[in-house]
Amino acid sequence: MDPDEFRRIGHEVVDWIADYRARIEDFPVKSQVEPGWVRGQLGALPEQGEGFDALLADLDRVVLPGTTHWQHPGFYAYFPANASLPSVLGDLLSSGLGVQGMLWSTSPAATEVEQHLMDELVGAMGLPARFLGGGVIQDTASSAALVALLAALHRTSGGKWRQTGVDGSETVYVSSQTHSSVERAARMAGLGEQAVRSIEVDAALAMRVDDLASRIRSDVEAGRKPVMVCATIGTTGTGAVDPVREIASLCAEHGIWLHVDAAWAGPAALCPEFRGLFDGLDQADSFTANAHKWMLTAFDLTLFWTAHPDVLVDALTILPEYLRNTATESGAVVDYRDWQIPLGRRFRALKLWSVLRWYGLEGVRAHLRGHVELAALLESWVTADDNWTLVAPRSLSLLTIAHRDGDEPTKAAMDRVNAAGEAFITHTTVNGRFAIRIAIGAESTRQHHVRALWDALSA
Repeated sequence: MDPDEFRRIGHEVVDWIADYRARIEDFPVKSQVEPGWVRGQLGALPEQGEGFDALLADLDRVVLPGTTHWQHPGFYAYFPANASLPSVLGDLLSSGLGVQGMLWSTSPAATEVEQHLMDELVGAMGLPARFLGGGVIQDTASSAALVALLAALHRTSGGKWRQTGVDGSETVYVSSQTHSSVERAARMAGLGEQAVRSIEVDAALAMRVDDLASRIRSDVEAGRKPVMVCATIGTTGTGAVDPVREIASLCAEHGIWLHVDAAWAGPAALCPEFRGLFDGLDQADSFTANAHKWMLTAFDLTLFWTAHPDVLVDALTILPEYLRNTATESGAVVDYRDWQIPLGRRFRALKLWSVLRWYGLEGVRAHLRGHVELAALLESWVTADDNWTLVAPRSLSLLTIAHRDGDEPTKAAMDRVNAAGEAFITHTTVNGRFAIRIAIGAESTRQHHVRALWDALSA
């Protein structure tokens, strides 16, 4: 494909994407196909190349029926995955450049645009100044949790972890509401499930500091080595917020790395009125927020900051001869390969840069505030209804609700809504009770969409 062919076909592809977004409400939000249906529609790979029009035809024939439409205004499941069109264009630019930004020298712009954006966001989000110079884009919050844990292991061992690995005495602390990625990180780091301590939560489903203190004290007395605590701002189930400042004081007392996971709620820090949720973050060792959830940036792009980039780099750095270069050896540049799990890295910053340049910070704030306002409106409808109730306090744009008559009516209402195709919602359990999660966050969701969801639920 030469540049002229690319130009012609590229216009067709952009038209297809634009047409898809324009008619996205015509599709059921959740794919209706049965397992194996998509594969059953696919033929053998062609021996000879064919025109791109055949692939576009198969997108309509096969891919769209087999797609759950995350950008649909009726998508309230899990958490949002904002793939705004400016970020799609930024992704296209990144792919078009095709750089491999593992080292500063392999593409200086890929590194320095990222550094600049991450430092600018420290101020824009009201993050502690100790994060300046410590920002990096990870692929997901799961990877962020793993690199935070590896840095914590390195610091706890006094640098010996790189040579000797773990010795089986290390412990990691989460709550019952913490995302499963932290437990997975412990497994991947070689600690095993036995190293993970699940801390009790209070009535608001936030981590209990008294139970955390007791578990840490017990482990220390048993000769174990507490390595990391993960506090959450906006848990997946209900959006609960752990008492970060109290947890930080306990971590400081014992020399434990505090990682704060705000994968979903983190972008809300752009709005000054929501920054109370982030109290204590100035004492954290690392912090993560997903731009690809609620910040208008196409998957995958996770914001990660650490106050100790030197520890992180020392834990992960490796420099074989074939990667040696003058810029690295000068010490004047950052090589992001040492800040992440894989060696190679994409120019992800272009997606984020495209979003921030198109919307501006005020545009992103309006996006966030609009969803919180819609959630507050839905909350008012729920509390005024005799049949439905909140099972946890509203958290920003997330509501967790249940039918007053119990689990069966709640589940039946969820299944009815999802089967109709105009909305997609998912569930959780709260103190053993089946509950519906409504995460308002799609870019195109407006009040009439939320009203239609509520009418369908309460019918």
